[in-house]
Amino acid sequence: MAQTLIERQLLLCACASLEAQGDLERLDPAIRRALDGGVTVNELKEAFSQLYAYMGFPRSLNALSTLEKVLADREAQGVIDNEGKPWTRPAVWDNADQALKQGTEVQTRLTGKPFNYDFCPQDDYYLKSHLFGDIFAGDQLSASDRELVTVAALSSLKGVEPQLAAHKAGAVNMGNTKEQVDELCAWLSDNGYSQVDSAADANAGAWPKGNPNDVYAQYFTGDSHLAPIAPANLPEGAKTVSNYANVTFEPGCRNNWHIHHGAHQILICVSGRGWYQEWGRPAIALKPGMIIDIPAEVKHWHGAQKDSWFQHLTTHVATGGEQSNEWLEHVTDEQYSRVGE
Repeated sequence: MAQTLIERQLLLCACASLEAQGDLERLDPAIRRALDGGVTVNELKEAFSQLYAYMGFPRSLNALSTLEKVLADREAQGVIDNEGKPWTRPAVWDNADQALKQGTEVQTRLTGKPFNYDFCPQDDYYLKSHLFGDIFAGDQLSASDRELVTVAALSSLKGVEPQLAAHKAGAVNMGNTKEQVDELCAWLSDNGYSQVDSAADANAGAWPKGNPNDVYAQYFTGDSHLAPIAPANLPEGAKTVSNYANVTFEPGCRNNWHIHHGAHQILICVSGRGWYQEWGRPAIALKPGMIIDIPAEVKHWHGAQKDSWFQHLTTHVATGGEQSNEWLEHVTDEQYSRVGE
């Protein structure tokens, strides 16, 4: 049975997530909960400073400043916080060659194989010598906890999917189980610390995920979720479009080929990355802000890309005659794998 994460790890990762978002208002109470839950002062300092390499100095310094203010406030109230293990200057800081050597070893362990970014030698050196050498040489956090902190931070940002995927794999290589990494991402989402509605990817946005789409599950490959969108309270007589819903597709999920009779369907893409394809035509890559107007009587399917969650709003506009959906065959794995070629 997979080992579960302890409260200290989760609370530390919550702080990392909020640092990444720059949400200082929520970071203050999160730091207090972390300190009360067994996270030491020096562990928080280490996590906040490490993340400058991923989030930039402004958010790192803001998080450290918030920590400093929280500690001062708690001290004034008579609270004695656990400083933790005394901080010591890593020896590699005084030996650039050793930092490069040690960082290369750490990066190789994290990625599972030697990695050389020959396209940009500068970044290759910064990664090896500074991030995985100088920064990872600190002894306040274990290698496994460092990667959980990084995953938590990257899970809270959009547009960093490749880095998130790499560090999720790296978290396993550094001593966590895959189940623990998935548990962390799900916990961050369920508790509102990240913008992710999944354990899989950072693409799902702040739109409601809803409940498992069990009623229509037979017409989908993979898991989807459905959240009806209620119309706002409008003045009497105001016109509104009814029957909007948000559909969330987990990575790789897609619906069957199908046809709308008596109505055209409108998709409003709100987060993540997806696909739309009409029968006999190339697939169209979907991203937030795109609107797809699907004519009545056209055979088509839509869903998520293989490495991304995807959400769209959907509604139907009558074109005359009886309205119905005709569900057809599944989009096979072979068909799906060839999309985008």
